[in-house]
Amino acid sequence: MTSNQTDCHYCLQSLRGRKFAVREENAYCVTCYDNLFANPCEECKQPIECDSKDLAYKGRHWHERCFRCAKCSCSLVEKPFAAKDEVLLCTECYSDEYSSKCFHCQRTIMPGSRKMEFKGSSWHESCFVCQYCRQPLGTKPLITKDNENYCIPCFEKQFAHHCYSCKKAITSGGVAYHDQPWHKECFVCASCKTQLSGQRFISKDECPYCVDCFSKLYAKKCASCRKPITALGGAKFISFEERQWHGECFNCARCSVSLVGQGFLTRRDDVFCHECGSA
Repeated sequence: MTSNQTDCHYCLQSLRGRKFAVREENAYCVTCYDNLFANPCEECKQPIECDSKDLAYKGRHWHERCFRCAKCSCSLVEKPFAAKDEVLLCTECYSDEYSSKCFHCQRTIMPGSRKMEFKGSSWHESCFVCQYCRQPLGTKPLITKDNENYCIPCFEKQFAHHCYSCKKAITSGGVAYHDQPWHKECFVCASCKTQLSGQRFISKDECPYCVDCFSKLYAKKCASCRKPITALGGAKFISFEERQWHGECFNCARCSVSLVGQGFLTRRDDVFCHECGSA
């Protein structure tokens, strides 16, 4: 120490035989140094003296004894911690307060560990597995049944019906016809192959047909309007000898009065009411 460092740079008191601190090559007695430069502790608000350890985090300072979890008061010195709204917490308290709980095991998903998100719930990576084969699902396609998750192969083995047409598994939706399951896209008209799911159709010889194809292929023609008679929705039709009529077409050929439920006379291909037929 040179001669000009034998006195405190601030109060000029002799430093011989006394503790002192150096800042920017200037020596200060302990009292002056603490008054001039000591940082206030965030916890106790007292200065952190030069002979105490100063723990700093994001521009704030603590005594070593004051650097504790705000909830459980355990020391955070040389331990992992987290900050929430400028409050320091040990990892256990932070997890209890703010971390997600695993949907499967209901335990906390610790900060820094990998978390899986599915249908609004969080999972440990090790808990997010197929219920049947127990293999991790990760980001693989999956199917949920009764709140349990399955990989596609396991779900198909355990639960899926197989399409009567293509024999492949039906993983969603599907159509039942003659007590057999079908994919919606496989349930088509036997003639034109139009998809029938959600549409009106007619069955013949255990095969489904759209209304148009059935009418063209099988429906009898009305003797009056010559259009097909499908009888869909309970529509009435009249049959006499080898001829059929729509209910609304079974009218007197002369006066057009409806003959449904009435007596009638025939002459060649025409039908008449009694009055017109007797004229």
